[in-house]
Amino acid sequence: MLGLGRALRRLGIDARILAPCDGPPPDTAVTPLGNSIPTASNGSMAAIAPDPSAALRTIRALRDEEFDVVHVHEPLAPGPSLTALLFNDGPMVGTFHRSGDSGWYQVLKPLIRWRARQLTIRAAVSKEALDTAWRALGGTYELVWNGIDVQLYQKARPWPKDGPVVMFVGRHEPRKGLAVLIDAVRRLGPEVRVWIAGEGPETARLHHATAAEGRFEWLGLVSEQEKMQRMRAADVLCAPSLHGESFGVILLEGMAAGAPVVASDLVGYRHVARPGIDALMSPAGDAPALAEAIQTALDGGPDVKAMVENGLERAASFSLDSLAERYTEMYGRALATGGGSTGGVHLRRRRLL
Repeated sequence: MLGLGRALRRLGIDARILAPCDGPPPDTAVTPLGNSIPTASNGSMAAIAPDPSAALRTIRALRDEEFDVVHVHEPLAPGPSLTALLFNDGPMVGTFHRSGDSGWYQVLKPLIRWRARQLTIRAAVSKEALDTAWRALGGTYELVWNGIDVQLYQKARPWPKDGPVVMFVGRHEPRKGLAVLIDAVRRLGPEVRVWIAGEGPETARLHHATAAEGRFEWLGLVSEQEKMQRMRAADVLCAPSLHGESFGVILLEGMAAGAPVVASDLVGYRHVARPGIDALMSPAGDAPALAEAIQTALDGGPDVKAMVENGLERAASFSLDSLAERYTEMYGRALATGGGSTGGVHLRRRRLL
C-alpha cells in the first residue's frame, strides 16, 4: 500500500494511509491507528486491529480529515476497514482481496449487506476474490490487480552468492508449500542452494529437519531491499503454494527482478503467469514435478531466457503506476456519483500488514 500511495501522489493526489502500525510509521503519509493483532484467516495469518481504540482513531480521522474519497481495502475485515465502511458517509471505493469464504462474513452478513450499499464502486483483485465478495454481498465488481514497483526491483543490486540458488519468500505455513519445495530440492544436485525468507508456524520443524544440510539457508524476516537484492541474484524464484492464492504478487516480484519463476499451477497464479510463457508451472504438492521444473529453469537455454523476457514485460503490465491510474479514474467516478467536495481528491487507504 505504501507503493500505491506514492504512485497516487505522483499523479497529484493527496493520498493518506490509515492503518494499524507496529512501531514508527514507515512513511510520512501514514496515520497509525495502533498495533495489529495476528489472526488466523484462510490458512494464513492476517494482521488486523479490531480493538475499540483503533476504531475510535479511525472515526476521528475520517471526521477530522474530511476526505473527498475513502478507499477501503478488504472492507469486511474487522478493524479500520469495517469501521470505515460503517461510519463513512461520503464517496467510497472498496477493493476485495480475499479468496475463500469466512465465518466472519456469515456472522455479519445481515449488517454488511445493508451497509455495503455505501460503497460507490466495488473492485476485486481476481475472479476468485470477486466470487467471494459476491457471495457475501451480491452487487457488481470491477477487476483490478495487485501492482508492484517494477523499477525498484530492476534497480536493486544483486546479492552476492556462490553457485545456483533457488529462493522462497513467504509465510512458513502448510498452504505455502515450503515442505514440498524442500522435498523437491533434495532431488537436485548438491550444488543447488536455497534461500528461505520469512517465518511462521512451520519454521522450527522444517529448520530442524534441514539442519544437517548446508544447502538450506534460513534468512528469517528480511527487509524489502534485501528481498529485492536476493531476488535479483536468484537463479529461480519458487512459489510452491498448495491452495488459497487469489492473485500472485510474489510471481510478479520475481519476474520484475529478472528471475526465472517456478510456481504451482493454481488458478490464482494463472491470473499473473501464463504457463510456459512467463513461468514454469507444476501441479501443486507434486515434489518430483516441482524438482523437474526447477532443474529446467536452472539449466537455462533459449526457452528459459525468453520466459524471463516475457516475465519482465508481464510485470510491467501490472505496475503500480498503471494501477494508480486505474484507481484515479474510479475516484473520479465515485466523486461524480457520490458527491463530495470539488477540490483536490484526498484518499484514505488502509495499509494491509
